[in-house]
Amino acid sequence: MKKSGFSVAFIVTLLLVSANSQAQSLKDLFNKENVEKVVSAVTGKNTVDMTGTWSYTGSAIEFESDNLLMKAGGAVAATTAEAKLNEQLSKVGFKPGQMSFTFAADSTFNVKLGAKTLKGTYTYDATEKHVVMKFVKLINMNAKVNCTSSNMDLLFESDKLLKLITFLSSKSSNATLKTISSLANSYDGMMLGFSLEKKE
Repeated sequence: MKKSGFSVAFIVTLLLVSANSQAQSLKDLFNKENVEKVVSAVTGKNTVDMTGTWSYTGSAIEFESDNLLMKAGGAVAATTAEAKLNEQLSKVGFKPGQMSFTFAADSTFNVKLGAKTLKGTYTYDATEKHVVMKFVKLINMNAKVNCTSSNMDLLFESDKLLKLITFLSSKSSNATLKTISSLANSYDGMMLGFSLEKKE
């Protein structure tokens, strides 16, 4: 079955190339991350785990279904929402290079935001692409994980993200939190979070 799944993924990859042969080079086609995404889509499984250190690069947004995305206004609305979220996160110290998550193989993790470091434990389900992070003195944080070997998105329900922002940042303000909450309410069925890049 594994061989069959890979064969299907490979065929899909070749079909994608045929459709975009003028726009993509062979180097782009066989880029490790692109292949991982195709295999993940076909098999429904991640090809990598989330252990390692991941640096924040910006906000991440995902609609729970394509129908909800279209109701919200499509890709343009998603791009606009992401830009607004980036702006608000920046106000409370969430800037590229200023925050990182490190997940260890022993189920411990830490988050660094500026000079602050917070620790906890986590449970990751690769099949469900879901992580539960447990901080001291904070309710468990549940997040959806979209992960390849070089990039990862941690996506939260809006109320959970607001709690995490408040917990991590000493700069969080009611005005900023209200703006983020209003943004989430504007697009029902949208998950918000962090886009991260694997450090070498």
